[in-house]
Amino acid sequence: MKIGVLGAGSFGTAITQLIAQNCDVLVYARNPETVRLINEEHTLKGIDLSDNIKGTTNLQELGEECRLIFPVIPSEFFRRVIKKISPYVGPGHIMIHGTKGLDVTTDFDTSETILDIKRSVFTMTEVIRQETSILRTGALAGPNLAKEILAGQPAATVIASEFNEVIEAGIKALASKKFRVYGSEHTKGIELAGALKNVIAIASGLINGLGFGSNMQALSITRGLREMILVAKAVGAEVRPFLGTAGIGDLIATATSTMSRNYTFGRYLAEGKSVDEIKEIMEEVAEGYRTLKFAYKIVNAADINAPMMKTLYSVIYEDRPIRKAMIDLIQDPMKVDVDFI
Repeated sequence: MKIGVLGAGSFGTAITQLIAQNCDVLVYARNPETVRLINEEHTLKGIDLSDNIKGTTNLQELGEECRLIFPVIPSEFFRRVIKKISPYVGPGHIMIHGTKGLDVTTDFDTSETILDIKRSVFTMTEVIRQETSILRTGALAGPNLAKEILAGQPAATVIASEFNEVIEAGIKALASKKFRVYGSEHTKGIELAGALKNVIAIASGLINGLGFGSNMQALSITRGLREMILVAKAVGAEVRPFLGTAGIGDLIATATSTMSRNYTFGRYLAEGKSVDEIKEIMEEVAEGYRTLKFAYKIVNAADINAPMMKTLYSVIYEDRPIRKAMIDLIQDPMKVDVDFI
């Protein structure tokens, strides 16, 4: 069996290498030079690839040769690519995406109520079902720093789906001695946990970059988890995934590691770099930058006490002075600790 990977970024490359331990892999990349490197030099992102990995720029080839496909595409381009592959996939396919972000429609900017926001923001699973005839879908989440996986470090992930056969297919494709795969039926909660933790990772990187130390970083993670859960509850998502591998596990990894794009984004902010400068520096998008807009809308629409997300939004989108914003955040008067269970 040949398995497809849609996207050749860092995490797509990591997923490709994991699958190659169990099956042949066909990787789609838009850039012909990327495909040439895969097929002729067996290398990508400076990583030596397994011989059973093949690259293609042809979405029809991917759809016809692979019944199990892993889309790993930045959320900003996800819908566009899924539309393009739609003619070549159908009910016989399974898609398990690894994108930790959200799809925002043009109606989002004018949405005010929770209902309006829910009608203008979609998870990647919802995008797949809107744009294709595929029913058997899943979401991949967890503490999966691509560089560690590519270096052969042990790790784990969660595959969420309402279909047991999707979870089983994902386990067979990915599991190995160094990579553990768990299953979950809470797809929406898993997807929101994967998206929202990127926002808190930016805040953690910002706090650490300002030199506030481990105490404040730990506080930002735990208080950030609270805000993530309240935002998810406001849009009807399950809370349990936030307390597991794909929630607090992924949050800790993403909010503390220099290998994390979102944490690094926050560090750059602390150094005084503008958002445009950071985008120029970073090879791949920090998903938390886009997800913050969604979280901020929910916070206001649902009247959630979320000082961390509000402060981060004011810094990134309203040019509020960073150090003053962080000091005000530390002095936030809220006294209740756990109020989300």
